[in-house]
This record gives sequence, C-alpha cells and structure tokens, in this order.
Amino acid sequence: MASCSTGELGGGTNVAQEFDDARFTGHQLLAAAKASLGELSPLEAVMKLLGMVNAAPDFGGHPTLINGCSDLFVAVFGDSGRHAYSAGGMGLPPMGITFEIEAILLEKPKEHCRYR
Repeated sequence: MASCSTGELGGGTNVAQEFDDARFTGHQLLAAAKASLGELSPLEAVMKLLGMVNAAPDFGGHPTLINGCSDLFVAVFGDSGRHAYSAGGMGLPPMGITFEIEAILLEKPKEHCRYR
C-alpha cells in the first residue's frame, strides 16, 4: 500500500505526520487482508514488512517512519504481530508518494490440509 501523501523525507516533509500515515497504511493493509479472507482470524502471524521511503540522501529515519505500521500490527496481533522488516530509501517513486509498505502475512493452515 502506498502513502496518501507525496514528497521527500528530509526535504521538508513532516516525519511525525508520515508516521501517522504509515499507521493508516497499516489499517489499509489489514482491510485488504480482511476483504480477501472475510475476516482476520485466519491470520496466524505477520511475517515481514518492507518499507520503501522517498527520502533525501542524508535522511536516516526510514525505520522510524515504517514503525507507524509495525507498531499497529503488534498492537492488533500481539506477539504474532512481531515481525522482521526492512526499510530503505528509494528514488523516483510512483506519483511522488512519500512511502510504500508491503506486508507478508501468514495464514493458518486449513483444517483439511494435512501438511504443516
């Protein structure tokens, strides 16, 4: 999911506001998962987040921004929401967005599935 805002971090964009936008993006990711699965209870864990941030070369707060989404997943799923994540800078993002976050979520095995 992409952010709703545009601009480059470290170039005048408000990091605190972008943290809140990252949390909102986390809500969007959960809504997409719920739309796909019908509910969130089939999710077993959050495996990984990847955050790509539109940032000036001297900006080093990529993880701080992505923590907005990361913290939400831990709040929603508890220990199952703890995950690995990568956060880095990108140049020339689509439509000038401030950041993009991808999530890898683990679905519980179906009852009829004999492999685990």
